[in-house]
Amino acid sequence: METFRVRFNGREVGAVSYSSAFWFRLKGLLGRDGLPEGQGVRLAPCTSIHMFFMRFPIDAIFLDRDDRVIALYADIQPWRMSGFHPSARQVLEFPAGTAARHGIVRGSRLDLERID
Repeated sequence: METFRVRFNGREVGAVSYSSAFWFRLKGLLGRDGLPEGQGVRLAPCTSIHMFFMRFPIDAIFLDRDDRVIALYADIQPWRMSGFHPSARQVLEFPAGTAARHGIVRGSRLDLERID
């Protein structure tokens, strides 16, 4: 398991967990009751997500190869799906409201730094 620090405009947004293991990607956030503020997951590669069987809303931030936001699903609710984004390389999933609190919008460039 790896952890990445996510920053936007020099301010820390939070930390995301990442693993290339099949089971990590398959499970994602399923089975959890929520995410603590400032924590999330990174799924890569990823061009779309679903919220089937989820228990809470999230912000899903799709990034291209330059870590620029190409799609943002703020407060996506359980039992919904994102669109398909063929140019997306990864998605960051944070607690609902994270993107708005930090001013992250489509076109924003995020900085990801591996911290372990």
